[in-house]
Amino acid sequence: MTSQTNESKSRPGAGEERRSRPGAGEEHGGGRRTSLSQPRPGPFQYLVLGLLAVVFVYPIWWAVSSSLKPPSDIIRDPLSFSPGTATLDNYRAMFDDVPIGTGFVNTVLVVAVKGAMTMFFCPLAGYAFAKYRFPGKNLLFGVLMLTLMLPTLVLIIPLLLEMSELGWVNTYQALILPGSIDAFSIFWMRQTIAAVPDELLDAGRVDGASEFGVFARIVVPVIRPGIAALGVLTTMNIYNDFVWPVVAVNDESHQTLQVVLSTLAQNVTGNRVGADFATVWGELLAAGSIAMLPVLALFVLLQRHFINGILAGSVKG
Repeated sequence: MTSQTNESKSRPGAGEERRSRPGAGEEHGGGRRTSLSQPRPGPFQYLVLGLLAVVFVYPIWWAVSSSLKPPSDIIRDPLSFSPGTATLDNYRAMFDDVPIGTGFVNTVLVVAVKGAMTMFFCPLAGYAFAKYRFPGKNLLFGVLMLTLMLPTLVLIIPLLLEMSELGWVNTYQALILPGSIDAFSIFWMRQTIAAVPDELLDAGRVDGASEFGVFARIVVPVIRPGIAALGVLTTMNIYNDFVWPVVAVNDESHQTLQVVLSTLAQNVTGNRVGADFATVWGELLAAGSIAMLPVLALFVLLQRHFINGILAGSVKG
């Protein structure tokens, strides 16, 4: 009995044996644990990514650098750039020929107000379609999806007649209200919010939160990447919109930046006697460089959230 007792004491238990056994990472890593992560790109992948970056960045660099060149050099040697010959003459002439400052202010106003309306109402509509049950829900959502199949040009004449009846032609209302609550944004938010577990919403209701409180305090923090992606897409769509502003507004004081840029060439040739092709190109490149900077800055600042929002829901975890 004594020998058996001593033998049982000297033999480690199952828990002690598991604790003393090294882990998978310690067996092969000299006591250091290795984490399971994605493999790092190799030299070939870095080379391909570098070439793609050059392909996409070079046109931007060429436009900005060419806008700093004398007009004659743009035509004579379009691919080279010498910092010693850099000049701001194209920018000065462009500001004199077109009211780009007014167009930029109008664009910022339209983007801010119209974008705020989109970012407030479309997530609420998507939340209703994703988490509520009401009569005719599927039919209404189907009709909403059908509107995505209608080309923008089909809606221009009815919208213009509507703005004329309301007396909103050449006003900010005509630039802001049409399209501020669009079908794509509602669909985007509906798909994003559908992935939020219903248990979270029920827990918020049990704690006494109102329906809007559940949306603001529970749903919005969870879908923040999707909202950020929608914000980037909405800002770019409004900023680059040309067809509707050029139809709804013909007053120079209400023209957006894209409409102002479209009239640059005729303003250059009309305001300056003997203006040649190179002069027009120099001012066009200067105006394009200025119009391009806000969009690039927005994407660089929000690219992480934009990519996360695009990938949201693609991988189930």
